[in-house]
Amino acid sequence: MRDERGLYERLCLEGFQSGLSWLTILRKRDSFRRAFAGFDPDLVARFGERDVGRLLADASIVRHRGKIEAAVANARGVLRLREQGTPLHELVWSFAPERHVPPASRSDWRATTPESVALSKELRRAGFRFVGPTTAYAAMQACGVVNDHLAGCVVRQEVERERMTALTP
Repeated sequence: MRDERGLYERLCLEGFQSGLSWLTILRKRDSFRRAFAGFDPDLVARFGERDVGRLLADASIVRHRGKIEAAVANARGVLRLREQGTPLHELVWSFAPERHVPPASRSDWRATTPESVALSKELRRAGFRFVGPTTAYAAMQACGVVNDHLAGCVVRQEVERERMTALTP
């Protein structure tokens, strides 16, 4: 995934998922999209305290003040990155590892990498919140920046072809 809005949505959903089941987030995904203006960073960046209150009262999404406020801060961070000349999608993909050894077994899966630690720092520098190294790595996986399918997985090569296509300018 190489579009700004899609990456912003993934980062927000990864943040909302923290401490919860992914199934919970996936079941609420349409509600999140409705509540957060289709994850349009230009619109969400203008959310104020009244919007936060509205979202805290919305039982169709995860009602966690810190996570809601982070989604708004992250939209503002997207705009800040854009103004600085490095759109979100370019920043995230710039942290694609030069070499990534496919995990041979589940015990080889990692929660963070040096790249996700560095990406997390850059995102926080731009004003993002709820984007620690584990969340950054999960977003990198979800967007195809990293292919963590097991070496023997039947879809690994297909996913890798798509990932390589996304890397090509």
